[in-house]
Amino acid sequence: MNSDRCTRNGCTGTIEDGYCNVCGLAAVKSQNVSSHKQGATITARSSPVTTGTGSSPLTNRSKGSRRTSSTSARSSRRQLGAGLISVPELPSTEPEKAIIPNPMVPENKRFCSNCNHPLRREKGFCSKCGQKYSFVPSLNPGDLVVGQYEVKGAIAYGGLGWIYLGFDKTLSRYVVLKGLLNTEDAASAAVAVAERQFLAAVKHANIVGIYNFVNHGTEGFIVMEYVGGKTLKEIRKSRGTLPVAEAIAYIHRILSAFAYLHSLGMVYCDFKPDNIMVEGGDVKLIDLGGVRRIDDLDGDIYGTVGYSAPEAGEGPTAVSDLFTIGRTLAVLLTDIKGFSKEHLYTLPSPQEEPLFAQQESLYRFLIKATAENPDDRFQSADEMADQLLGVLREVVAIETNIPRPASSHLLSGDMLAMTYSGSLEPIKPEYQQLPLPILDANDAGFNAVLNASAIADPVKRAVSLDVVVKQFPNSSEALLRLA
Repeated sequence: MNSDRCTRNGCTGTIEDGYCNVCGLAAVKSQNVSSHKQGATITARSSPVTTGTGSSPLTNRSKGSRRTSSTSARSSRRQLGAGLISVPELPSTEPEKAIIPNPMVPENKRFCSNCNHPLRREKGFCSKCGQKYSFVPSLNPGDLVVGQYEVKGAIAYGGLGWIYLGFDKTLSRYVVLKGLLNTEDAASAAVAVAERQFLAAVKHANIVGIYNFVNHGTEGFIVMEYVGGKTLKEIRKSRGTLPVAEAIAYIHRILSAFAYLHSLGMVYCDFKPDNIMVEGGDVKLIDLGGVRRIDDLDGDIYGTVGYSAPEAGEGPTAVSDLFTIGRTLAVLLTDIKGFSKEHLYTLPSPQEEPLFAQQESLYRFLIKATAENPDDRFQSADEMADQLLGVLREVVAIETNIPRPASSHLLSGDMLAMTYSGSLEPIKPEYQQLPLPILDANDAGFNAVLNASAIADPVKRAVSLDVVVKQFPNSSEALLRLA
């Protein structure tokens, strides 16, 4: 393990496995990966067979144009709260306490997966479109799946049916069995399992572990790690709106999981408070049933009304994933009236929501994260995490009355300190004292702009920059410095 000190200005962390354990940024140059769009819901987790008040397929095939953006490798944020706050640890619960004694989907949450028509009976055929359905658990306590996983009972209901607690008799550990496809055809179940094998490549500390993919009769299942904490949905329900710093800490931490998924060319699609688990002193992204490849043109796209981006259904991208994260943070912090109606894609104004009036930086962050136009949002999970960490620093500094400075990845140092004359007279604000944007090293005129900017005389500097603009007409940095 590399234990070198982080070289970023103002950071006191050390490098662990290539990343700083305080600021979470990589010690090596970032790399590019693809990105952009997505994410609707049912009660517990997500399906084409029975949709309720939660995750549901938004479309059977994704269409429309695709845009890409870069996301760097600066993704591992190794500390909940980034060392700025201490979040109370939640003890892990005993697995079998999660079992539902009499598993049943309430009648008001039974809908046809094909036409969304309300259904009364637990199983049968939709009276409107003829689609076959069943809300009855297909696995019972004591059932043995592929001779290895003993079913203990149902623990939740999702879009693809019931989710079960199992016990791995070979490795003596609890697991979760989540259905992949409800079908009457064993061959179709086998295909569904094969199509999800790509999830086996997902290995991240903040993402639930995938152990196996199995067939059982006409059903296919993902066998996943059992995580025994509480979801943010449960915490939010029991405690009400969360403290700003705590909510930010949870979301900031989970962004590293999204950066990782996006770097693999995958999108989560259906993020919401239900799908982030707090256990011990960390968080995990759970329920990978809706994860798909960014370039996948077929199959269902899952999402939850109120969390999904406006372009959901056209094709999942990293940017639409980030929209769901912004909406989730807003839900943890506020009670949004009309969340799935008048504020389906918008947030209340500071005049409507007192918290937004008190926390301007937080509000600006959320507005950008949940912008209706994908181009106006954060374009990578790392970019979003960097900005959210800045908001957290401000929130903690105000709450503790202790400055929490850090170097910016976007702006240069404080110009006011460089121009201070020693006078104790009040300082009048001047635009020249504002920090300058850091030069983009990928800009065509980077070196020439850097040299010209070093000229002290403003007139000579302007002349030199004018030459650079003519030499590099496509250089945005030259035009900005000359302006």
